[in-house]
Amino acid sequence: MSTPPLLSPTADARAAADAVARASGRPAHRATLVLGSGWSDVVVGLADPGTAVAIPMAGLPGFAPPSVAGHRGTVTSCLVDGVPVLAVAGRTHLYEGVGTEPVVHPAHVAAAVGSDVLVLTNAAGGVRDDLTVGELVLIRDHLNLTGRSPLSGPAFVDLVDAYSPRLRHIAAEALRAATGARPAEGVYAAMPGPQYETPAEIRMLRTLGADLVGMSTVPETVAARGLGLRVVGVSLVTNLAAGVTGQPLDHAEVLAAGTAGSGRLSRALRALVPAAARS
Repeated sequence: MSTPPLLSPTADARAAADAVARASGRPAHRATLVLGSGWSDVVVGLADPGTAVAIPMAGLPGFAPPSVAGHRGTVTSCLVDGVPVLAVAGRTHLYEGVGTEPVVHPAHVAAAVGSDVLVLTNAAGGVRDDLTVGELVLIRDHLNLTGRSPLSGPAFVDLVDAYSPRLRHIAAEALRAATGARPAEGVYAAMPGPQYETPAEIRMLRTLGADLVGMSTVPETVAARGLGLRVVGVSLVTNLAAGVTGQPLDHAEVLAAGTAGSGRLSRALRALVPAAARS
């Protein structure tokens, strides 16, 4: 027996869902996809031909147009292998200083448009030694080291299996079929940013059991679980974390890794998202 959601979509999320339905002619979307840093070009090859309707975030209630390079600032309604999907190409981060509500707004919109599944993607630093740049990693669990939560009041959200084991299995099989390799799994550590981590902080993260590090995803996951959504998290390793190579870190390499692999990422998500939505 399923547990009723603890949270309800915000008024802005419901208004955004109504606007998407009017613009696209689709009253519901079975899955919502959030495209992180380095992933925005994926939206170009994601949709079934002739099905994409792109809406600027600036015209939708509750969205804060992204201020970070590598985020398109659009919401696209489309079919992916015949499945209605809402793709959010632009993410608001905690370090942008606008509070938690815009950060988790896509999760609320996902619930408002009728999605059961939220697929979260991100760019991450590889903390574990065997990870390589360009690798896709399914998130198994997370560490919230941001010092923030999108929840307030007695909303005691259960985060055991926050990233659905069933959906991870389905996603792994879909990615294996699309890319020829079964993805690794790992623990994602969310840091507040915007500065990159020091080598000492990376040693700390390793001690805590982190395999990946980034500045997003965790707030959306917490909100999504409170809203009753199932979550799949996928990290693209765009750089090796501080101290691993001895080289300085740069946001440009994050974007370059995504651009270089955009075709492969599109194929991966075209396989993963419909499989997760149909499960």
